[in-house]
Amino acid sequence: MRTRVDIRPRRGSRTDMAEAEGGVGGGSGARPDMAVQRAELGPLLAMALMPGESWYLVDSRWFKQWKKYVGFDSWDMFGAGDLSLFPGPVDNSGLFGDPETQSLKEHLIDELDYVLVPAEAWNKLVMWYGCMDGQQPIVRKVVEYGLFVKHYKVEVYLLELKLCESSDPDNVISCHFSKADTVATIEKEMRKLFNIPTEKETRLWNRYMSNTYEQLCKLDSTVQDAGLYQGQMVLIEVKNEDGTWPGQPILAKGSGFVCNSYSCRDNASLSQPGLCGLSNLGNTCFMNSALQCLSNTPPLTDYFLEDKYEAEINQNNPLGMRGEIAEAYADLIKQMWSGRQSHVAPRMFKTQVGRFAPQFSGYQQQDSQELLAFLLDGLHEDLNRVKKKPYLELKDASGRPDSAVAKEAWENHRLRNDSIIVDIFHGLFKSTLVCPKCSKVSVTFDPFCYLTLPLPLRRDRLMEVTLVYADPQRRPVQYRVVVPMMGAISDLCESLSRLSGAPAENMVVTDVYNHRFHKIFHMDEGLNHIMPKDDIFVYEVCKPSVDSSEYITLSVYFREKTMRQSNNASGTVLFGQPLLISVPKHKLTVDHLYSVVLEQISRYVKLPLVEEYSATCTGKGTCNGSNGVVEGDIEEMEHQDGGEEVKDKLAEADACHSEGCMPVESARDLQPCKKQLFTFSLVNSSGTSEINSIVEGKILKLNAFSALAIDWDSDTRRLLFDEQEAQAFEKHGSMLQPQKKKAVVALRDCIELFTTMETLGEHDPWYCPNCKKHQQATKKFDLWSLPRILVVHLKRFSYSRYWRDKLDTVVEFPVRGLNMSEFVCDPRAGSYVYDLIAVSNHYGAMGVGHYTAYAKNKVNDKWYYFDDSSVSMASEDQIVTKAAYVLFYQRRSSEEHTAPSPPQEEYDGMDTN
Repeated sequence: MRTRVDIRPRRGSRTDMAEAEGGVGGGSGARPDMAVQRAELGPLLAMALMPGESWYLVDSRWFKQWKKYVGFDSWDMFGAGDLSLFPGPVDNSGLFGDPETQSLKEHLIDELDYVLVPAEAWNKLVMWYGCMDGQQPIVRKVVEYGLFVKHYKVEVYLLELKLCESSDPDNVISCHFSKADTVATIEKEMRKLFNIPTEKETRLWNRYMSNTYEQLCKLDSTVQDAGLYQGQMVLIEVKNEDGTWPGQPILAKGSGFVCNSYSCRDNASLSQPGLCGLSNLGNTCFMNSALQCLSNTPPLTDYFLEDKYEAEINQNNPLGMRGEIAEAYADLIKQMWSGRQSHVAPRMFKTQVGRFAPQFSGYQQQDSQELLAFLLDGLHEDLNRVKKKPYLELKDASGRPDSAVAKEAWENHRLRNDSIIVDIFHGLFKSTLVCPKCSKVSVTFDPFCYLTLPLPLRRDRLMEVTLVYADPQRRPVQYRVVVPMMGAISDLCESLSRLSGAPAENMVVTDVYNHRFHKIFHMDEGLNHIMPKDDIFVYEVCKPSVDSSEYITLSVYFREKTMRQSNNASGTVLFGQPLLISVPKHKLTVDHLYSVVLEQISRYVKLPLVEEYSATCTGKGTCNGSNGVVEGDIEEMEHQDGGEEVKDKLAEADACHSEGCMPVESARDLQPCKKQLFTFSLVNSSGTSEINSIVEGKILKLNAFSALAIDWDSDTRRLLFDEQEAQAFEKHGSMLQPQKKKAVVALRDCIELFTTMETLGEHDPWYCPNCKKHQQATKKFDLWSLPRILVVHLKRFSYSRYWRDKLDTVVEFPVRGLNMSEFVCDPRAGSYVYDLIAVSNHYGAMGVGHYTAYAKNKVNDKWYYFDDSSVSMASEDQIVTKAAYVLFYQRRSSEEHTAPSPPQEEYDGMDTN
């Protein structure tokens, strides 16, 4: 599970990027037509990853615009594309955390924040479109993961190691390495950094705690196999002239230089068994949380501490991991329950997990429940007492009693799966499907290892939006509105209208990013397209109905004209908040547009007095309303050096030379003066490239939401544009009101929702054996039998194409006396009463949060809070929070059996402890 990070500047930030014509690198090659671009890039984008290849990151926003421009998407059946969406030069600025160093932001997500393209595809895009001036390509290598199942992925984030000499540990140099690099590569780099001659013998140590070192003995090991993690310290030691090592005298005194899997600590500082923290190896809090929950599951921990696992390791199971996961887990549990350490570093355990489950091999944040599922399955297969699994043919219920079918299903399951994990964690579902056409009923019984319970979904959501009023003298106002969770843009407008008084039909909802409109929404679009962190601006567009004139709405971007000293090329920089203006079609002239825009910006652009500004204006011909040039002399506006010089000279000839220009508050008090403050350009929807020239004095033929840029020279912007007022906004009372307390859900509500009958979706039908076709059957889950340790996974994370969300609803669950008997449908089942023994917590947003655990120590029956290497006392009233993610319950001993035994009666066989 990757992380979702808001990569956009918030409202009011300055992220002025050099863009558009003349401000780019590359792009000198002839750009083929859209069909050729699609044909050439299509196969390249579908290429499989191969180890050692170079792939490039491209900002998803730029790439999506390119796809729309050339008609690459499947919905564009004619491949027509959209000429108005010319993407301009490849722009990766949204991926950089620091524009100066061009270091990547943390937690970027593949496909959501960036796309990966092979080298040949990147070269073609740069040849056709160029690349933003000064931006270096983001190139990464494909690396191989996994021991048995080979898994390839692009290593987007390199590993940072802190390097130093053992003789000077304060002189630390940070370097980045690939997980596929070898220890020999690190040694070579360190020799170069610290000027160590090649003839000198050296050895490397990694430090993973304050006084714990481990020698990196195998130079051919990869960074990944060596278990090195983000930010780890690596020391290089140089052999003395007399053949001794500097560290040897210290080693004799027990400094902590050791060569073992776990940490070496002062044996005198004994601690309570089980109260042992786990060091964070770099985004491994998810693993630590799951391990602490399992460590505090008494029957499983006792099994390992008593070495019962040794006789049951199954090294030949093709579904297992040769017993290596079980042995690594046993070693870790013994360390944690030795009472000799306050915390250990689970490095070798993580390395083993990464070898068999490549998704956990890196140092990205993962999901504690997903790791838990892998670990329980891995331990089960490594400890499966069945050496050769028999083939079993599934039988239909065929009207037989549920008890008989359930007994048969459980016995068949045990014939193939017999381990401590099955003994402790496995229960039995009853699944009922009913065909809506022929009423065929299908009943099956399936084993489960944990319950994944849905949370009741919220029916509405809060959204923060900023309303830009049609009245140019009013500052924008920020509102918090309540909208239906699965509503449409029209619902947002209606809700905002009730708070603001602005007519909903006059509203246009936009997503603003980097001083431009990233998206302009239609009224019927779903609100699920809007992410929680999107900057949503709603514009009130005036649509007068005095006459029957047809109005057209246009996008207007602010740009500053710049001159690059390096190559004397002109470019532009986007700034400010974009505008939406509504103009009658019959008045679409440059003169009228100028007056409309001047009116719209009058609150934050302080204009000179018209009398003094135009009193000395002279010149031949009539000044037009765009760029202060004589009509008929220059009609086109292009970023070409020669043309700019001519226009500048002509503009200077018409400029006001008055000394006493005074600012006024509003454009309403004056008429347009002879020298204009800005010029117009017709641009693409990103404002990065000019599409066409504008002809003065004629009716312009523009489409709805065509984009215009108003270009300012630097001096005019500095003197007249009030940046602070342009970014100013007010907060409506809805932003200041305390938010309603979130609804509290009981655990039983989640269980009832899980066991509620539902109709299968059209994309997930059931094949009816009677009808001989797929049908949208009704489906119902029931609980037939429950295990000794009941693991409950609260499904807090939801995913869709446009939406990734975490439900932070508080689920009230009992710490003592959870009675599950009423939910068990076996009429002859015993009592199922459980007590809580552990909780895996997740704090923060999806993918970028932090995992901890609460657990009850089996020695003293007290609760503790485990936060990576830290362990502290806890009380029962602290445990139920909105962060609770995975719950561990233990069945009360009065209902437990000491061990699972073959059933004597039908009913006994179905009580899985």
